Amino acid sequence: MTGPVSSRPPAVKEWRLNVYLSEHDPDTTARIVLDTGDNVLESHAGARRSPSDRAMPEIGDELAAGRALIAMGRMLLRAADGDMKATGAADTDGPAPLWLSRE
Repeated sequence: MTGPVSSRPPAVKEWRLNVYLSEHDPDTTARIVLDTGDNVLESHAGARRSPSDRAMPEIGDELAAGRALIAMGRMLLRAADGDMKATGAADTDGPAPLWLSRE
């Protein structure tokens, strides 16, 4: 049994995400730029190595980039919440958290 055939092809969008990492020991900074074609969003975050830790640049890269990606996710959720409110959608309590807190 088959469902209804749609005459419209599925919509496909491509968003470009660039991650820029900069290390100035003991600090690592990440800059994330998201180009949706309609908007460009940018987030920043950093990581700092403790002086007592061994230098492992990949850890700083991962921490800084991960934090900047989380910040970007929050920006996108806030933008979606604002767009929903602008269209008259039912009241929302703001963007949902990116993860549940530990109890």
